Amino acid sequence: MIHIDVQEDFSDTALLERAARLTLDLESAPADSDMTIVLTDDSQLHELNREYLDVDAPTDVLSFPADEEDPETGIPYLGDILISIPRAMQQAQAAGHPVEAEVQLLVVHGTLHLLGHDHAEVEEKARMWKAQSEVMSKLGLAHIKVQES
Repeated sequence: MIHIDVQEDFSDTALLERAARLTLDLESAPADSDMTIVLTDDSQLHELNREYLDVDAPTDVLSFPADEEDPETGIPYLGDILISIPRAMQQAQAAGHPVEAEVQLLVVHGTLHLLGHDHAEVEEKARMWKAQSEVMSKLGLAHIKVQES
């Protein structure tokens, strides 16, 4: 199950669930996996970025892989994704596309991180960007790409 915690104004959470589910399916994750997506603000992501990554700045998305199982059901819990809606709005405006598309991209990106993808090394990044592009194409959003700073 994909749990969505809306702390910031965002209306179409079904788009986000679809993006996460499609990513899980294309990456052959267990069908009954659980994860949480939190839609929040810059201050929370700034705090978490500082605490866990020693980066004293806000960011658009953070992923916290869990790799746990519910002791009662045995269902895998993949982890949590936190997204800054204000940052997503800024990035969408700068790129000239709807915020809904930007947030879907961030969900796909975060879900890939929960599944073990990374982009720290050139080869890892190539694999992750390829997987991300596949999912975005299936969502009808092939033109939406990560804006790297």
